Amino acid sequence: MKMQEADAAISEFEKSQLPSVWAALNKSQIIAEMRSRIQSPFQVNQGGQPFCGPATIAFTLINQNPLRYVEICRNLFETGSFRTQSMRSISPSIPLRSSKGNLRMPQVDWMLLSALRESENLIFPVEPNAPEIIRNISGMTKSWEMAGWAREILGSRDVKCHYAYFGGDIPALRAADAAIQAGGFAFALITAEGMLGNKPPLIPYPSHWVALTGNMLIQDRDRVSFDVYTWGKQMRVDLPKSSFEKYFWVVIAGS
Repeated sequence: MKMQEADAAISEFEKSQLPSVWAALNKSQIIAEMRSRIQSPFQVNQGGQPFCGPATIAFTLINQNPLRYVEICRNLFETGSFRTQSMRSISPSIPLRSSKGNLRMPQVDWMLLSALRESENLIFPVEPNAPEIIRNISGMTKSWEMAGWAREILGSRDVKCHYAYFGGDIPALRAADAAIQAGGFAFALITAEGMLGNKPPLIPYPSHWVALTGNMLIQDRDRVSFDVYTWGKQMRVDLPKSSFEKYFWVVIAGS
């Protein structure tokens, strides 16, 4: 039923004659990408932009409330704004909506994720072709921003932050599993270079948000494995507990 309602809403959007308020976005492309995402939320992709936090929010929103996702995207495309659960207006700036050139990611994802990211930025603007260091600074997502988006975008009334420092890693992972099993969500801040790649840093640091998707297994406290969404796909994490402890920082979980 949720999928059918969302698909019908996309069809209504497709028929609308209202013009876009975004200079570089193509409506046919936006429509096609929206359809692909309600069919498979794993299609959401931050591409070459540092929008990992907003990407996990969009992924979870589509899973939980695809109709709301469609409504937000349509409002952004046609009016340049949408309202959150508390009626706060998220209105991308004129410079952001005027961005052209290489967006480094799919158009519908750029529209939503850049809007979320800019809404929390106080100093650095979101600009697709800015120097990498500026894009990375402006794209950093803090734990309180993730908790805020969980409330304002996902509509969660019960959001908890679980820190994985000083032996809190396994309890944080168990809290994430409990939230997912109850039909909720969980996001984790990790060291992606060590947990998802083959380039462990000399000094681990928090660098990337992922959405935890389940299948968690703790083997006699010696090995840890679980599934995550990130970078437009599902990935399986399977690590010795000692490595997991180094690369796992924070969980934001809710229902």
